[in-house]
Amino acid sequence: MSVAKNIEITAASPKGFEDAIANGLKRASSTTENIQRAWIKEMYVDTDNGKIHEYRVNMKVTFMLKE
Repeated sequence: MSVAKNIEITAASPKGFEDAIANGLKRASSTTENIQRAWIKEMYVDTDNGKIHEYRVNMKVTFMLKE
């Protein structure tokens, strides 16, 4: 029987949302094995004087627990 666990992370990038997602998954996979999927809960930007400074995402990451 497989058992999965979810963690929630926030990731950022000055380049865009796709890069923020990739950064988050890369960092999560450095300490968590068997990542299966990610659910992007929120996407938002930080601004500075009306210009986008950083793209941010909140996501749930699902990974399978070892037997």
